[in-house]
Amino acid sequence: MDLGLFIMPSHPPERKLYDGHQWDLQVLRWADQFGYKEAWIGEHHTCPWEPHPAPDLLIAQSLRETEHIRLGSGGFLLPYHHPAELANRAAMLDHLSQGRFNFGIAASGLPSDWAMFNVDGMKGEHRSMLQEALEIILRLWSDEAEFEHVGKYWTVRKPAPNSHGTLRPHLKPLQTPHPPISLSGLSAKSDTLKLCGQRGFIPMSLNLNTGYIRDHWASVEAGAATAGRRADRALWRVSREVCIADTDKAAMKLAVHGGLGRLWGEHLLPLFRDFGFLNFLKHDQGVADSDVTVEYIAQHNWIVGTADTVAEKIEGMYHELGGFGTLVMLGTDYVEQPEAWRESMHVLARDVMPRVRHLVPAL
Repeated sequence: MDLGLFIMPSHPPERKLYDGHQWDLQVLRWADQFGYKEAWIGEHHTCPWEPHPAPDLLIAQSLRETEHIRLGSGGFLLPYHHPAELANRAAMLDHLSQGRFNFGIAASGLPSDWAMFNVDGMKGEHRSMLQEALEIILRLWSDEAEFEHVGKYWTVRKPAPNSHGTLRPHLKPLQTPHPPISLSGLSAKSDTLKLCGQRGFIPMSLNLNTGYIRDHWASVEAGAATAGRRADRALWRVSREVCIADTDKAAMKLAVHGGLGRLWGEHLLPLFRDFGFLNFLKHDQGVADSDVTVEYIAQHNWIVGTADTVAEKIEGMYHELGGFGTLVMLGTDYVEQPEAWRESMHVLARDVMPRVRHLVPAL
């Protein structure tokens, strides 16, 4: 099992954008120093709790301040980008990374983002736009000499060179045929997870209860079957909140009464209630909605405790899911408790991961 990091990035609304960015850079430096294999940076446009609209800006700066960790968008929201512009920008970013870049993409799930960009998410337009944009990007990155794509949402041309060859499409990624591509999934029958299976992309399951995301792999396998592929569990990323301290009680206090607890209490839990998603967090569907509190999800969904407790919980989750390749720790804002968060990250990499390295999923 490998270890990764996912940052939305998330910060309390009063945090200045510059200060939040500096915290994210510090967390990425720590992750690189501690041996995390990869980090993923999200994109949002209308969420004060998730305020970063351009993952490539944070990635580009982080590349200069890290040495080994792979850095990825987690992900670029394809409905909000012209495919040709994003294909060129991502290709350039891959060169700047010298091959440390992962191209994570997503369809977007916030109704307020849909409204800003005039995307009809209620009718699934965001998912259709993702698929069309991805097709265009992959064609632009291919060896196809020239083409014209006239689609539902975009018309894009890869023109022939001019007579002197001085004007022509030329931007391609450094990695061949392209950087690793990742998509995140939320629902049990997620179309994006099926697409991962069809195309051999990296599937990432978001931080919900283990019983719920167990069905995610069935979607990946179903997609793989339609393309005659065999789904590889080693590609599967599972994100989780992880918080470690010297005692189980201290770790729970750091989680519930620190940055994680505030993020969930003030932002994510109200959002899940509004969207009708609380069932995704329940270990038992008989649990009342009113009982799904920060303390409840810390107990049932997060991985909280001493190094021994956390190692045991990770191994239990691994076997309950049937195996996955990378645990992706969800990072958040601990500006007020930086040393505690740094130590939690460090202990996870130094003390916990060696105890679960033997967990390697079979095909």
